[in-house]
Amino acid sequence: MPAARTPVVMIHGAFCGPWAFEHFRKPFEAQGHAVHAPVLRHHDHGHNPPAALGQVSLLDYAHDLSQLVKGLGEPPVVIGHSLGGLLAQMLAARGLARALVLLAPSAPWGVMPSTMFELASSQTLFFAQGDYRGSVIRPSYRIAAAHSLDKLAPAERSAVYARFVPESGQATFETMHWSFDHRRAARVAARDVSCPILCLVGSDDRINPPSTVKRIAGRYNGQAVLEELPGTSHWLIGEPGWAQIAQRAADWVKAL
Repeated sequence: MPAARTPVVMIHGAFCGPWAFEHFRKPFEAQGHAVHAPVLRHHDHGHNPPAALGQVSLLDYAHDLSQLVKGLGEPPVVIGHSLGGLLAQMLAARGLARALVLLAPSAPWGVMPSTMFELASSQTLFFAQGDYRGSVIRPSYRIAAAHSLDKLAPAERSAVYARFVPESGQATFETMHWSFDHRRAARVAARDVSCPILCLVGSDDRINPPSTVKRIAGRYNGQAVLEELPGTSHWLIGEPGWAQIAQRAADWVKAL
């Protein structure tokens, strides 16, 4: 099947939903791709999710996504933002991706943080929440405004944040404190990933900074193209310049 018609699966990040790709998906649809933007388990309950959300693992998210992908009839191009970027890598290791576009991706198990900010963030969360596995974690406007939506104008920042939803404490723990996770839920065997990868990261991203994303790309034996985007931060799917980023990704997919 022509690459322009390969299905595309877009995986949103933590505290978000499919709405995060409502604009980013347009260049792919214009090129003839069928775009699927699934909602992660329990992220469709708004601000009042069931308590079961807290116990959802990365493995549960990956299972749900695997079932979706297997129903498409062919491996799709998988695009993931932040936590969705980690889940995209997990799908690729299962042989379920034609190609990956990783947007400010979270790191798999074993990839060490490269900045003091990452270390401080994980320690602050742990000391503030204790063992938060099994807990539902509420989004924080202060954190989102300072480190994720920081390139947005105040009114737009508030509008985007109003759509944020709670996140799984279990999945967050497996991502941010993977060294304590004996199941290694965030593990991605790099040798099992055989598809081409485009990694895009903002130069000003502190959540998943360029130095850490470089480590992620370096795991994949020359299969990954890493591009650092000057003047951008973590919300690559919606901050100023998103249209050029989306077009760059779509053109890369088209050239496969």
